[in-house]
Amino acid sequence: MWLENWRERNRTWRALHLYSVPHDKVSVLRQLVTEALADMSINVLVLEIGYGFDFQSHPELADAKGLTATDAHLLTELCHQHDIRLIPLFNCLGHQSWAGETFALLKKYPEFDETPHIGPTNEGIYCREWCPLHPDVNGIVFELVDEIIEAFDADAFHVGMDEVFLIGDVKCPRCNGKDVAELFAKAVNDYHSHLVKKRNLEMLMWGDRLLDAKATGYGDWEASSTSSHRAVDLIPKDIILCDWHYEIRDDYPSVRFFQQKGFRVLPATWNKPDAALALLRCAQKDATDRMLGMLFTGWGEGPAGEKLLPVLLGRKDLPESSDSAKGVATAMKLCLKELATT
Repeated sequence: MWLENWRERNRTWRALHLYSVPHDKVSVLRQLVTEALADMSINVLVLEIGYGFDFQSHPELADAKGLTATDAHLLTELCHQHDIRLIPLFNCLGHQSWAGETFALLKKYPEFDETPHIGPTNEGIYCREWCPLHPDVNGIVFELVDEIIEAFDADAFHVGMDEVFLIGDVKCPRCNGKDVAELFAKAVNDYHSHLVKKRNLEMLMWGDRLLDAKATGYGDWEASSTSSHRAVDLIPKDIILCDWHYEIRDDYPSVRFFQQKGFRVLPATWNKPDAALALLRCAQKDATDRMLGMLFTGWGEGPAGEKLLPVLLGRKDLPESSDSAKGVATAMKLCLKELATT
């Protein structure tokens, strides 16, 4: 009932993505929600949980300092009180490491690794990925996902899946020689079957791997050069695609493309206000009823956007904010003002 009422009140998504917080800093997120986001009319919070959770289903993957189920429940209640829909995010497939650190799943279960031949320092790659064809990986991942869903009483879930570069590695005994688009689509469809068909949730994902880098002119980060883009025709159209672009351009053709393909689209921006406005205006110009609104991302702004707090609240008694956070805050304010007039 809460979700049905929220949809009636909120025809346009005004969303913010943030990294989650450890258990001892939940107060930071609570402060951000109550003192900033609610007043700015943010109505969706995408909270990237990852492995920062005190998992009970798989204690070997738990972060003892991470969020607890009680934390999650109370955060959802707080967000609902302020008309904010809280959507947890867990990176599926890609982003299983960062720099020299391999994250919990592949550290504990190295047999799931798409590229186990790469050394422990992750030299020469961006981020590790799990193998979408390993027969045991989904069983464990779905138990983690289900625990997060239950803790947050979630009605939607973001599966990540951006910047996947290693899929179909020639040294993977299962993926070598397989069509990369079909491999990527299989992973998407597996997650969709679990989240949407089984659990009746809405599913969100980043859209970059579904775009052709050459055709769009975006390049290898915002779009795919591995041929995974052909998966766009192999996955369900009820998935919400978060179409991220952080640089200023004359045009953002993917906003039209995804809508024409039948997907709902949530354009996503970061810390450059001029680029954010350009993306929003392009999205508004080409909008159908599948264009949902705007997603502001908080990369690098710390857990729960700690660096955003001073600038959003106008508080000089808090530690000085970063230039990136100031850019995010300015982009949010400019775009939210424009959204309010349309």
